[in-house]
Amino acid sequence: MTFKYSTHLPNTENDTLGAILDAAANPEVISLAGGLPAAELFPVEDFRASANRVFDKQGAAALQYGEAAGLPALRNEVAKNFLKPRQIEGGVKNIAISTGSEQAIEQIAKMFIDEGDTVFVEAPTYLCTVDVFRSFGAKIVTVPMDEDGMRMDALEEALKAHPEVKLIYTIPTFQNPTGRTMPVERRKQFVELAEKYDVPVLEDDPYGAIRYSGEAVPPLKAFDKTGNVIYMSSFSKILAPGFRLGFVVASEDFIVNFTLMKQMADLHSDNFSQYLVADYLKHNDVNKHIEKISALYKHRFELMQSLIESEFPAGVKHSNPEGGMFIWCQVPGDIDTMALFNECAKQGVAFVPGEPFYAGDSESGTMRLNFSNVDDDTIREGMKRLGAAIKKFLDK
Repeated sequence: MTFKYSTHLPNTENDTLGAILDAAANPEVISLAGGLPAAELFPVEDFRASANRVFDKQGAAALQYGEAAGLPALRNEVAKNFLKPRQIEGGVKNIAISTGSEQAIEQIAKMFIDEGDTVFVEAPTYLCTVDVFRSFGAKIVTVPMDEDGMRMDALEEALKAHPEVKLIYTIPTFQNPTGRTMPVERRKQFVELAEKYDVPVLEDDPYGAIRYSGEAVPPLKAFDKTGNVIYMSSFSKILAPGFRLGFVVASEDFIVNFTLMKQMADLHSDNFSQYLVADYLKHNDVNKHIEKISALYKHRFELMQSLIESEFPAGVKHSNPEGGMFIWCQVPGDIDTMALFNECAKQGVAFVPGEPFYAGDSESGTMRLNFSNVDDDTIREGMKRLGAAIKKFLDK
């Protein structure tokens, strides 16, 4: 049978990320490539207690079909635990539960993008979002960044050059892959530009709660007075990714339309998981749990950062994130990072090359390293191998 696939299907013959993940899955390879949270911090016993309470009091309801917009009790906990502390105005009607951040990105892309429509992204940006936008036939325009995130002068130039733009996608806090954070004044400028040019902004904030240095900054959504900003976040990085739960915060009319799209995708997100997370948030202090995550990630980040400086060749640049899960590095010279990846894989260590994070031209020699899911000894050995492999590659 010859299947006549639609243009939405990615090119399986050029699956760079798949090849990287396959190499990283080799048990003999130390993987610094993934974006996995530290499994030892999953609150297993607290969720065991939540499961017992849910089965005792709400078992039948938790196992039944649920609301497409999400369990009201969970949406109320989101409003209480995540919107108010982040200075975001809104209540239950402004919130929809999604099946992880990935579904939210895909559904919102489907809501806005027709073949040939223009969208803006940072350069670099989250690689899965680039794949989603491309699958819907978007024309992707990249907006340059500096150490403080997307540049507002470049954004306004792009808005003037592309008045047809349908959506701006951004990760302003602990950006993936660079770890950069946009300061408050630039956030205000961003929201003002979105209002001035009447363009919706999709603010992706999966890492914002995991801060281990510096001062917290409100999300873009906190400065939004006109409804231009659509905010999304996830429980994957602060509780457990296996629940596949995220949430979207926006104007009531947007949430109604988002819910219609979601109904066609899965009717609703996993109902039992929603009951568990709602119960957990009701009976536990999620901020104390996040403090444990932040403390561990701070230690692992500082260890990896110190090893970059001691094990890597001179001239390698790296980011200095104040939170999140990644360090962004750049090896000097005109380096083919995929060739470097292959050399490192031979030395038993893997990272994510920078190229897939760019929707347009990429910077040479870039790579993303993850520290959240590796213990101290693994970080030490992995960075030793990586440093040796980079030196060998540069000496060729």
